[in-house]
Amino acid sequence: MAQQNKAMTREARKAAQTRNKRSKKPIKKKKPLWRRIIKWFLWLIVAGTVFGVGLFAYYAKDAPALSASKLESGQSLTIYAADAKTVLTKLGSENRTNVKSTAIPQQLKDAVVSIEDRRFYNEPFWIDPIRIASSAFYNLTHPNSDPQGGSTLTQQLVKLTYFSTKKSDQTLRRKAQEAWLAMQVERHFSKEQILEYYINAVYEANGIYGMGTAATYYYGKDLDKLTIAQTALIAGIPNSPNNYDPYVHPEAAKNRRDLVIQAMADNGKISASEAATAKATAIDTGLQAKAAAAGSNDNALVADAYIQEVIKAIKSKGYDPYRDNLSVVTNLDLPTQKYLYQLVNGTQIAFPDDLFQTGVTITDPNNGNVIAMIGNRKVGNVQMALNRATQTDRSNGSTIKPLLDYAPAFEYLDWSTAQKVEDTPYTYPGTNISLMDWDRKYLGTMTLRQALAVSRNIPAVRTLEEVGLTKASQFVSNLGIKIPSSAGLSVGIGANISTLQVASAYNAFANGGTYYKPQYIKKITTADKIEHDYTDSNEGTRAMKASTAYMITDVLKDVITNGSATSTAISGLYQAGKTGTTGYTDKEIAKNAALNNTVKDSWFAGYTKHYSIAVWTGYDKANQHGVANQTIAQLIYRYMMVYLSQKVSNSDWTMPSSVVSQGGELYVKGSEPDSATDDQTDESSSESSSSSSSESSTSSSAIDQEQPGNGESSSSSTTTTPTEPGGNDSSSSSSSPTTGGGNGGDTESPGTGSSSTTQ
Repeated sequence: MAQQNKAMTREARKAAQTRNKRSKKPIKKKKPLWRRIIKWFLWLIVAGTVFGVGLFAYYAKDAPALSASKLESGQSLTIYAADAKTVLTKLGSENRTNVKSTAIPQQLKDAVVSIEDRRFYNEPFWIDPIRIASSAFYNLTHPNSDPQGGSTLTQQLVKLTYFSTKKSDQTLRRKAQEAWLAMQVERHFSKEQILEYYINAVYEANGIYGMGTAATYYYGKDLDKLTIAQTALIAGIPNSPNNYDPYVHPEAAKNRRDLVIQAMADNGKISASEAATAKATAIDTGLQAKAAAAGSNDNALVADAYIQEVIKAIKSKGYDPYRDNLSVVTNLDLPTQKYLYQLVNGTQIAFPDDLFQTGVTITDPNNGNVIAMIGNRKVGNVQMALNRATQTDRSNGSTIKPLLDYAPAFEYLDWSTAQKVEDTPYTYPGTNISLMDWDRKYLGTMTLRQALAVSRNIPAVRTLEEVGLTKASQFVSNLGIKIPSSAGLSVGIGANISTLQVASAYNAFANGGTYYKPQYIKKITTADKIEHDYTDSNEGTRAMKASTAYMITDVLKDVITNGSATSTAISGLYQAGKTGTTGYTDKEIAKNAALNNTVKDSWFAGYTKHYSIAVWTGYDKANQHGVANQTIAQLIYRYMMVYLSQKVSNSDWTMPSSVVSQGGELYVKGSEPDSATDDQTDESSSESSSSSSSESSTSSSAIDQEQPGNGESSSSSTTTTPTEPGGNDSSSSSSSPTTGGGNGGDTESPGTGSSSTTQ
């Protein structure tokens, strides 16, 4: 029995083991780690490819439509007036002569292909993998050098005709569209057509587009008449037109030309001896004298100075104005620009001669927009002429006084318009140079209001010294004006700044203390139809207290009503302004007696709540011709302000709560005297001190009429004066500008033989 039970137990155990074996699943072995990594890597590649293709398709669907006419017309820059309809100029298509492929010499084709894309004819698609890899390797191994590009000629053509070069526009979206268009170009056009389009599209510096046009401009020849050296120069310029301009950078142009020549030799297109001969050719061999580009029109001529500044502004925003196919809407008020152009080139004002020059800037104080600008007069049909509104370095005379001298005194010292200032003998600290006014007299103690209204020099410099030149320089730096660190106190009666800087700085007086950077551009549209609106991008910065702006404006009203600029008075118009002149030293007059009773420069800067205008007049060769009629700058201003003010409302400035008025004078709140009686008493004693000064023989009426003698031109008395807003005739004070309108008191004459602008 026991044995039987034992046998049954063994059988049961075996049966259980059998069941366990049958029910147990086989254990799978894990794959090696490296195989799993490869698997997931492949999945990532597939997913990335699908995503990339999808993203590419998404971006490419919005690419500009491919157009043979677009490729053929090439680059262009269209600049519009503020109305966004009137074309000021169109650079590119108007300055280009297209050359058909059959007329393009093989020598030029060889030069272009050798330097830009030597495998051009053998590329099955639109990219050159070898060049891309080579460029990437070079850029990695030469981090401090200019990066090399891997673009084919096809890609370059697409960039030239469809997209901008601005760095911020180099987006993935843009790259996808560029690639898509390059593929389409390769599909629809032959290599010869692509090369033809490229040769006709490129910018060749100096306003010239296309290599055919460049051959005529630089050498006066057709393309097939060019030597190897001349061909190589034209083929090399498009890589960096401004840097390889043979007129401006002849050494760099030669280096680039020689690179092209060597590339042609390396590509087997010319022999070593031909390359050596071409390299030995001087860069100016056969080069014609520099000339203005063709394609000018009336609007381009009238707005020449403004267009120059627009091109600079385009560059400052990161675009290439000559290669980015931009459409630019400016802030130029074309009717105002035309009126200004006619005013300085016509007969409304009796200019002494055609050599007499001017620079004028008109701005909007409420946003910094430059609405009109003139850089010259009587220069003929010349584009890109010297812009005297921005490019001259002549002293602005006493128009600096409100900015550098008196406004900082209001701002930092809490001075009032009744502050007592001294017009007494003064020598610049640390020198033996005496500062004097045009009349070589001293008027004793006077108020700040009187000193600024009649533009006395000594009180202005004394005020600057009291404020401190460092602090005053910081103040005007907030107004876009940089005073050199080497400047002395004499900068308080004249600094080398432009009409653009003066008008823009005076904007802050007009609008209550906010400075706006000058703004020329309203909108830029790139070739792929992306709009960049700058209308509201010009955020102003607080440059001074509202009290400072208001108090300066209140005093500058007196300059026009009974000070040194009565010629600018316009009946009923609320306006403020400042005269400015720079005079000759005794040594300069001794060398040229004709300069006696004349000045070097005559200025006027004035403003309303809507417009700020700065005007400079003078001769380029100042030591040969002096300005005898100092009221012409004032007349230009007056005509323009009458014209402009008819379009807008006319309202006075509102006194801020931070200003207190007592006895006709203004004080920063908290610094006013205890009573008006105290102030009047001080003023009475001031007048007594002034009249008893032994060094002054000038009557009070002479203080308001700063005439340096009989230097004013008699011709100005017959000048037709502008009509007042509303059609009223002009006031009698302006119908004869030589009476009571001279700027002579602004003339800085620091003494015998001393400089008027340096200490």
